Amino acid sequence: MSELGASVIIIGAGIVGTSIAYHLAVRGCTDVLILEKAETEVTGSSARSAAGVRHQFASEINIRLSLYSIEQLKHFNERVGGHADLKQVGYLLLVNDAETWETYQRNVALQNSLGVRSRILAASDVLHFIPGTRIDDLIGATYCPDDGYCDPHGIATGYLARARELGVRLKRSTPVIGIQTGMQKATPRVVAVKTPHEVFSCETVVNAAGPWAGQVGALAGLDIPVLPYRRCVYMTEPFALVPNDIPLTIDVASDFYMRKESQKVLFGLSNENEPPGENLAVDWEWLEVVMEAGISRFPMLALAGLATKNCWAGLYEVTPDHNPILGIHPDLPTYVDANGFSGHGVSHSPATGMLIAEEILDGRAHTINIDELRIARFREQALRPETNVY
Repeated sequence: MSELGASVIIIGAGIVGTSIAYHLAVRGCTDVLILEKAETEVTGSSARSAAGVRHQFASEINIRLSLYSIEQLKHFNERVGGHADLKQVGYLLLVNDAETWETYQRNVALQNSLGVRSRILAASDVLHFIPGTRIDDLIGATYCPDDGYCDPHGIATGYLARARELGVRLKRSTPVIGIQTGMQKATPRVVAVKTPHEVFSCETVVNAAGPWAGQVGALAGLDIPVLPYRRCVYMTEPFALVPNDIPLTIDVASDFYMRKESQKVLFGLSNENEPPGENLAVDWEWLEVVMEAGISRFPMLALAGLATKNCWAGLYEVTPDHNPILGIHPDLPTYVDANGFSGHGVSHSPATGMLIAEEILDGRAHTINIDELRIARFREQALRPETNVY
């Protein structure tokens, strides 16, 4: 073990990077160095997430990632440490379009075939969860009681603390500005990672840089199709007209979502017309659009006060097909991607850590087949977009 090097260097100390470090360490690979550009770990997208975790995806691979991950989060505190604070209040997806409804019914059938306890509800059933919801145009809803939300900061810091106990090192305020490559037996390899003040030798580098994964990949001469997109999260003052135990509820037609955060309502809606960028200021002009959509479905929200100091913005790391990029890069066999989660990185971080550890230590992920998530899909035009993205 060298102070200026490691067997594995992980770029990014968010929930994905720390999960990978933990899963490597518990398998005995402790010569691991995490490089974090911020002054404090877990202050990027992981800390700014709306924290939802769900099984209700449209593709088998994402459902399998959820099944593994949420089961791990249920036992996180005793197995890893930290504070997952998993609240399985469910996800409730409201549908008012016939074509979408057919798709969502097929999604539930797929989920059920894999062991997920999602189910189809009548529009009137929604009122049992959220009295006062406007249901006159709803065709139905889908619901899974095992979905919910968690504490991403508690999970990431839990992974990191345990990994460091096992010997993993962390360097803060250490942005990566270069990835050096060389040839070994006619095969290109990563040999070192460059920062403003030091060069760290390594055998493997993992790109877990979240919204900045595209920029990090470019340092190695690789095209990683991940872009950062701002997502704003708003919060009301304490508001009793929305029950405290509601599921995380999404009005699929508008993409407006809400859940309770203690006595307050946390809500948002993605601005799909906003170009990529790293702006973390709350978009107050967009709030008008969000509130219009929210009040249209949940009229009681018109009476809620806004807790402006509790609102924030974060970044999604988005790929063209809204699926993550996982695994060894075919052009650079000692470079590994773990990025591009498009809004479900928190939900899939336990499975990702386990699978990337397998990829590095065993040569290939095997507990779950990740072939359709490898970067080669973009070259081969073999894209299977995840449609359940909000």
